[in-house]
Amino acid sequence: MHMADALLAPAVAATMYAATAVTVGASVKTLKKDENLEKLPTMAVASALVFAGQMINYTIPGTGSSGHLCGGMMLTALLGPQAGFLSMVVILAIQALFFADGGLLALGANCWNMAFYGCFVGYYLLWRPIMRSKIFGASKGAARAKITLASILGCIITLQLGAFSVVLETTASGITELPFGTFVGIMQPIHLAIGLIEGLITSAVLVFVYEARPELLMDVNTAGKETGKCSLKTTLVILAVVVAIVGGGLSLFASANPDGLEWSMFGNAESGYSENMGLDEENYGVSSGAAEVAGSIQEKTAFLPDYAFANSDSAAGTSVSGLLGSAIVAGVAVLVCMAGGFFRKRKAAANA
Repeated sequence: MHMADALLAPAVAATMYAATAVTVGASVKTLKKDENLEKLPTMAVASALVFAGQMINYTIPGTGSSGHLCGGMMLTALLGPQAGFLSMVVILAIQALFFADGGLLALGANCWNMAFYGCFVGYYLLWRPIMRSKIFGASKGAARAKITLASILGCIITLQLGAFSVVLETTASGITELPFGTFVGIMQPIHLAIGLIEGLITSAVLVFVYEARPELLMDVNTAGKETGKCSLKTTLVILAVVVAIVGGGLSLFASANPDGLEWSMFGNAESGYSENMGLDEENYGVSSGAAEVAGSIQEKTAFLPDYAFANSDSAAGTSVSGLLGSAIVAGVAVLVCMAGGFFRKRKAAANA
């Protein structure tokens, strides 16, 4: 669901940047108040896992489309909405800057569509209420069932909201090639299927974490229960190994079908599927000076465009992108969290 710059008018892009910036500021302020830095290793590994997971497009059978992990629900379950949102912003910014995945002008919109709903709507309206409810009872089996339910419902609903926001943003941008009703009618069903698969993947990861170290999950009551089958270090090492396998190896086998947004706009007629909106991939949307400036910046910063070596078809480029990108995301996500703690300490010292 990474939007390109051509899908947004500058005014709409600026509005979405402002909305994302306000949410980032509020999230950082919340982290400043958080005295607990024990989540730092989990934040690093979880952020890297989502980055690697987003590299694997899975085929949506019978459509000619594909989808990939968004990750907001997974991060909010592990880190909470504020830290999860900041981690998603880091992931999306690094994807845009270093891998040319999603436009720089569209970064604010992409953060809103892919991070805000999964992290905040997913947590406050779905994850927390379900996990704190008495549905299914109080056994470990009940906890697993609640994790699965919250993950699947959360991914489906938040991806529907994100896909609908894409339609609203293109409509507000005046892109007449994407009429509202038709675009909605294509975008929502395909992202329903994508969300269902993401929900299953997310629930599998979170159930593993629950079995290994249940205290890593938000709003899971572990009082009086066993702490899990693995130590914290072992759990994080296992997840880090998964990151390396997914980013460095499984990413080579990602589906070549267009993702839900591209499929909605361009179709996949060359593989025998629908044309959908049938737009020209080389000439669509709106052009603006702001988009040209953003594009020129991105050309200079993206050293592995499209997760590959520039001017090379070597598969090694994909593996390097997965491993290096995951490492960069992990490091930057931790630095963001540590920066919140640093400024908190400075303010406390100044007040003293």
